[in-house]
Amino acid sequence: MIQILVLYYSRHGATADMARRIARGIEEVPGCQSRLRTVPAVSTVCEAVADSIPEDGPPYASLDDLRDCAGLALGSPTRFGNMAAPLKYFIDTTSSLWLSGTLAGKPAAVFTSTSSLHGGQESTLLSMMLPLLHHGMLLLGLPYTESALLTTTSGGTPYGPSHTAGTDSKRPLTEEEKDLCRALGRRIAQTALALQG
Repeated sequence: MIQILVLYYSRHGATADMARRIARGIEEVPGCQSRLRTVPAVSTVCEAVADSIPEDGPPYASLDDLRDCAGLALGSPTRFGNMAAPLKYFIDTTSSLWLSGTLAGKPAAVFTSTSSLHGGQESTLLSMMLPLLHHGMLLLGLPYTESALLTTTSGGTPYGPSHTAGTDSKRPLTEEEKDLCRALGRRIAQTALALQG
């Protein structure tokens, strides 16, 4: 069994819901297993220390989770057209993996959630791709052979799945958004398997 890491930060739950659906897509591919991980929040005023085990949800990510994965799905809510600080903070700790080339050649993809339809989904997805390119990962998007890309009126882009959560951040994922998340999970898993030979 190869492990595909689904690493995300979620503040209101929409990105976490997307992560779980991507994980389902991964596990639809025989020989693949998903590993859900998150990152703790960061403080804007001082260094905050979180418990090593979160109160709920998946465990916090470690560098070993990245080292051991055969592929990666990276998810974040949009913050001014960019990934959220907690996820960026974690990614900034991966220099040792970059120096050793640990992630080079592994498939990766990105996903996001925003409050509004034009809230920076695509720029957030593109910003999350940058450190993955520096790590030498092979970026995957969603091809237009995924019919949900042609019918969605909410989230969904060729750069990766997205969700429009509404101004109260409570709007559930649409059927198209759910389909695109699962499709991305399958795509990463199938690619990782093919690369394993």
